[in-house]
Amino acid sequence: MAESWHRTALEHRSALFAGLTTVAISIGGIVEIAPMFMTPLDTTGITPYTPLEVAGRDIYIREGCYNCHSQMVRPLHAETLRYGTWSRANEYAFDRPFQLGSRRIGPDLMRVGGKYPDAWHFEHMRDPRSTSPGSIMPSYSWLHENRVDPADVQASVNALRTLGSPYPADLDVAAAMATQAAGITTRLASAKIQTDPDREIVAMIAYLQHMGLDGKNLYKDQP
Repeated sequence: MAESWHRTALEHRSALFAGLTTVAISIGGIVEIAPMFMTPLDTTGITPYTPLEVAGRDIYIREGCYNCHSQMVRPLHAETLRYGTWSRANEYAFDRPFQLGSRRIGPDLMRVGGKYPDAWHFEHMRDPRSTSPGSIMPSYSWLHENRVDPADVQASVNALRTLGSPYPADLDVAAAMATQAAGITTRLASAKIQTDPDREIVAMIAYLQHMGLDGKNLYKDQP
């Protein structure tokens, strides 16, 4: 049986076949990647994380929350029904590194900001079953005991500023953290929950309440 032209012209010539394959893959990669660099992101309405939210995000990464929770609502009807408006690229402009996640053992958290009160998050991290019966999420009760070191947060803010986040050079990280933490502890107190403003749980709540909130407000009228 006569061999096909493909086998004769390409498959028998491994170097040529490898070279053409590399060219094809390169063209595909350029078509996918180039537009991201050629089109600047519009960050209007997207706010960078406050120092307290930066602290909460560092804790989120430290605890490996991205292993069970994604932060990406795909433009599919079932996704938007459950989680809200789908995610846009500009919403991740200040995420370094991204927390897109690769699976959902727990729900997507991209639109969790503002969905629950602070007290819900406080109790959920202490005992997930108390707020979500049947949850398999472990308890993170140590967040209620550990304290945040402003010096660590200052280092994180400095790193983010170097990468392009618009933090002013004279930003008083400790003061900014204290102001936002005071608001959270006041709301917790109204729910009869007492905690110190420098606890890690307060920083985590600040981060969760920011998550996806800008995009939710910007795109709430879009499908």
